Amino acid sequence: MADRIRGVITPILTPYNDDQTIATDLYLDHASACLAAGAHYLSPFGTTSEALSNAPRERMEMLELLISSGAARADQLMPGTGLNSLEETLTLSRHAVELGCAGVMTLPPFFYVTASDEGLYRYFSQLIERLASDALRICLYHIPQNTGIGISPALAARLNQAFPEVVVAYKDSSGDWENTKAVIEAAPGISVFPGSESFLIDAMKIGGGGCISASCNSNVAAIRAMFDHAAASAWEAAADMLPAINRHRQAIQRGGLIPALKSLKAHQSGDARWLNLRAPLENADAGLGPELARTLI
Repeated sequence: MADRIRGVITPILTPYNDDQTIATDLYLDHASACLAAGAHYLSPFGTTSEALSNAPRERMEMLELLISSGAARADQLMPGTGLNSLEETLTLSRHAVELGCAGVMTLPPFFYVTASDEGLYRYFSQLIERLASDALRICLYHIPQNTGIGISPALAARLNQAFPEVVVAYKDSSGDWENTKAVIEAAPGISVFPGSESFLIDAMKIGGGGCISASCNSNVAAIRAMFDHAAASAWEAAADMLPAINRHRQAIQRGGLIPALKSLKAHQSGDARWLNLRAPLENADAGLGPELARTLI
């Protein structure tokens, strides 16, 4: 069986210059800081990273830069690679595997919202068979409120049974604890990661892998400490941390996640470039940053 991916994973923000190019200096500094503060892995180009506003070429270039700069090791990276086109998903996934990344986080093909579990199984099995690498590790990415289509517990279990060395993780960003619980129960060979640290303790009590959370961009040290308590079965110590962690998480959610996190980064760093988002999203409100800073423990 493949080694389980476990821990606290930061889906890192993508900062932009005023001309909308990626601000590589801010990006590398932020990646390094997240790892130094306790993230086990980074997940570049997930939802929090505005992934679908970035071209495949940009995504591959930034992955290469993270590694070549020393900001992160390849085995600390689990980039998002899922696109509608199987060919593009294959290109991004192969690139990550060739760089030596720990895994890839892969959305189902969106837009085709009536696709069945059988059709999704066909998509993922073709991806695995065509890439044909023993080094491939896939984290299935379930976020149906954005994609219009989800990855059911039954499909996750079927893919893990068919490809136990490849389909090894599942990120559940649905916000539905019952779905998270159902995946853990249906697919014990998969490390299941809630998309919010609010569910980390409950998930780890029944075999979950940790969390992959937007607010790991702003509060990763506290989330890592809570994970460490949970991993040691120090449930009371972990639970004692949760109210303060949840207060920050809820404030970030009310602010809209990505713009809220960028406003906080702009406030903390003094660099207004953090306020930039790519269209169709609107730029962040600088006034939100100080308020969010007060919610950090």
